[in-house]
Amino acid sequence: MRIKRLGTGAALAAGTLAVAGLAFAPTAQAVTPQTATIVAGCGIYGGGEATLTATQSGTSATITLTSSEITSPLALAKDSITSTLTLTKASGGTTAFTGTKNPAMAAGAGVTVGPLTGTVASGDSLQAYGGSLKMVIFGITITCTAQGPQSPGPFVYE
Repeated sequence: MRIKRLGTGAALAAGTLAVAGLAFAPTAQAVTPQTATIVAGCGIYGGGEATLTATQSGTSATITLTSSEITSPLALAKDSITSTLTLTKASGGTTAFTGTKNPAMAAGAGVTVGPLTGTVASGDSLQAYGGSLKMVIFGITITCTAQGPQSPGPFVYE
């Protein structure tokens, strides 16, 4: 009789844990596409192709920009670039992704900034074309703009 109660108690505990695990599991949110490419012009600082990588968790989203063609004129320390990536919304307005995350970079190395964080709403469709990337390095602001629409298309958030 005691063994039967132990088995029933263990089964009940396991079931409760499984249900609790489902209740606290994060909701599946996704942005599509997860990566897109742009060609950016950065004025006298050059420019070139860059890849944008997006993630989403609820209303919080991140974007990381990497480029082997947009290069650092100087060696830069980790987390030394203050960046603001502004994307245009299909419905009008803009959404800003900000942060000071970047790896250490040697002079002449490709630039990586991010993950930059921002807030999105379900159904947001965001495009780099019409927006900008502003990077503040040693007090100097470098502004890059997309020369055309991103490929394969805008980021659409669930």
